[in-house]
Amino acid sequence: MRAFRQMIERQILKAKAEGKLDGLEGEGKPLPDHPEASVVDPATAAGVRIMAEAGALPEEFGLKEQLAAARRDWQAASDDAEKKALMAKIADLEMRYNIARDARRKFMS
Repeated sequence: MRAFRQMIERQILKAKAEGKLDGLEGEGKPLPDHPEASVVDPATAAGVRIMAEAGALPEEFGLKEQLAAARRDWQAASDDAEKKALMAKIADLEMRYNIARDARRKFMS
């Protein structure tokens, strides 16, 4: 692993010396804020960011957004029947999210 990191550093230094890193998009600007990257390993965070920029995200990310929206709807609901229906939706989304997350983890290991 150490040799791999050293090779990467040498490649970066070589590209910099040859001017290949000049004029890139975003040069001189701060890196975009990605707070989600702090809770996963850097490789996974980079992979997810690349997929997001390409418009292709794992199913679990869409489910997580749907789950957050359903929870907000549940909090805003005042009718008991509506709350009950939303709880069923939340339970279904949680199950589907956990299945998708576990499948990705199994695939990645």
